Amino acid sequence: MSGDLHSPELGAIEVDGITRSSFLLRGALAAGAMYGAGAVGPYVSRALAQSASGDIAILNFALVLEQLEAAFLKFALKNAKLSGPVKQLATLFAEQEAEHAATLKQTVTMLGGKPAPAPKVKFNAVSDEKSFLAVGIKLEEAGIGAYNGAAPRLQSPDLLAAAGGIVQVEARHAAALRMHAGQDPAPAAFDTPLNPAQVQAAVKRALKG
Repeated sequence: MSGDLHSPELGAIEVDGITRSSFLLRGALAAGAMYGAGAVGPYVSRALAQSASGDIAILNFALVLEQLEAAFLKFALKNAKLSGPVKQLATLFAEQEAEHAATLKQTVTMLGGKPAPAPKVKFNAVSDEKSFLAVGIKLEEAGIGAYNGAAPRLQSPDLLAAAGGIVQVEARHAAALRMHAGQDPAPAAFDTPLNPAQVQAAVKRALKG
């Protein structure tokens, strides 16, 4: 069997606490990182689910956003006539968003939850490179606000660390898209946390163009 991690993001998680739930979570994440979610026994998943129901809901909300962004990038690469550096970025970002979604889905499953299904969305506002950049920036920033808003509500320090790793990449996506759109890549010293209702509203505005 290969020694490569199934999900390197999970393998990098460290746990400082010694509570029962933290101990179980460390074992589950380590097993999943090395061998895949199937390596986590049902008894571990049930034990985690008893103390992680709130975290599962937060992860599923993040999963929906990641699936939305992945679908958006896939659509844009096929329909927005992207070329040159912007197409290269979109291709890279599509791969990374798919990795984020896969990792979140796996983690939800490992915690004993049911991963949220991918949303059905139409990207009617995207037809060319300019509209791709405009919508892409808004979606990335909605995702950043969502992660920042959800972080204080995560009970597990392990999941908080994983979410922090994802949101940093999302911020780099937004900055890169802003630069190609001729905008300031870092327009503010602080990002604004968003609650679920605010995130949903931001996504709806983004999809309208």
